[in-house]
Amino acid sequence: MPSDISHKTRLFTESVIREMTRRALACGAVNLAQGFPDFPAPAELKQAAKRAIDEDYNQYAITHGSPNFRRAIADKARAYNRLECDPDRNVTVTCGATEAMVAAMLAVINPGDEVIIFEPFYENYGPDVILAGATARYVALREPDFAIDRGELEAAFGPRTKAIVINTPHNPSGKVFTRAELELIAELCRRHDTLAITDEIYEHIIFDGARHLSIGSLPGMAERTITISGLSKTYSITGWRLAYAIACERLTGAIRKVHDFLTVGAPHPLQEAGAAALEMPESFYAELKAMYERKRTILLAALKGAGLRCWMPQGAYYIMADIGELGFRDDFAAAGFFLDAVGVAAVPGSSFYHRGELGHRMLRFTFSKSDQTLAAAAERLGHLGEKLAAAHRR
Repeated sequence: MPSDISHKTRLFTESVIREMTRRALACGAVNLAQGFPDFPAPAELKQAAKRAIDEDYNQYAITHGSPNFRRAIADKARAYNRLECDPDRNVTVTCGATEAMVAAMLAVINPGDEVIIFEPFYENYGPDVILAGATARYVALREPDFAIDRGELEAAFGPRTKAIVINTPHNPSGKVFTRAELELIAELCRRHDTLAITDEIYEHIIFDGARHLSIGSLPGMAERTITISGLSKTYSITGWRLAYAIACERLTGAIRKVHDFLTVGAPHPLQEAGAAALEMPESFYAELKAMYERKRTILLAALKGAGLRCWMPQGAYYIMADIGELGFRDDFAAAGFFLDAVGVAAVPGSSFYHRGELGHRMLRFTFSKSDQTLAAAAERLGHLGEKLAAAHRR
């Protein structure tokens, strides 16, 4: 009986990204679809987690985060993000950035509100807006550099605009929003009394001299910004599900209420280890960038060698590739061919767009993998031409 299913769930699908991982596992493909490292987490963090368990941090932490972890987050936010941040008034620890985003939206959005989302976008944002009872307004980032069209962005703001979602460094494009772009967004937020909800989970994975800037540090934005980040990507611990939201006391109070009834709290021993992660030396972050720059070079060479046109990412660990000249009906057909015939899993580009036709020529690949995995993918991608030729002969 369809009447016993929430109408909200009919408006979105399960994650395409995670479905591609399941399909890759089933057929033995190299998984360049989902953005998680397949190499070990830093030994210091694993030892810190083991030590925390042995020291009996095994019961509930304070719902909105253990004191040690919140202090470490606040110290990091002040030093790196230039945010005003008090551990007791401004920090909420969550089970991953995914929970931080939906908790933030549920905390501030009312039915009938509108939320601006840039497309392409990380696929969770649209369903989050639906679950919060709001309407999404989409603004395209324009190729080749995924730039903002000022006129289109200004037109998206209106009397019902409650929030705008920003993701920098950006998944899937690898764009790093410039100071000028963030100042434009801040200006519009102040003019229209709009909140900024900013997902900065890739903040330490930036290349080619790009600089990460948190919009919450700009004038007049501290009181109207929810800054979301976490440990998953920077420290290669996506399975730990440790993230946080930073906001003024007014917004934090509402976020904590929602978080309390969504998940109660993140795992206590991992939070204690997370505090150790945030004390890693500066050399760790320099080595992180260098490692991912090298992996970016490897995957770019493999994709271009296979005949694909690619957009160069400035940050995060994804590459968008143009498959429009390969003769496929659309991106899902192309992704299926790459998975089944080539043995490499990617994500169909249209899953990152509200207007699917904007992504029909694209696939997203991740380079958050070991050198061995990237080498295996490169070897398989090297046979793309002959696989296509064989398919066309059939």
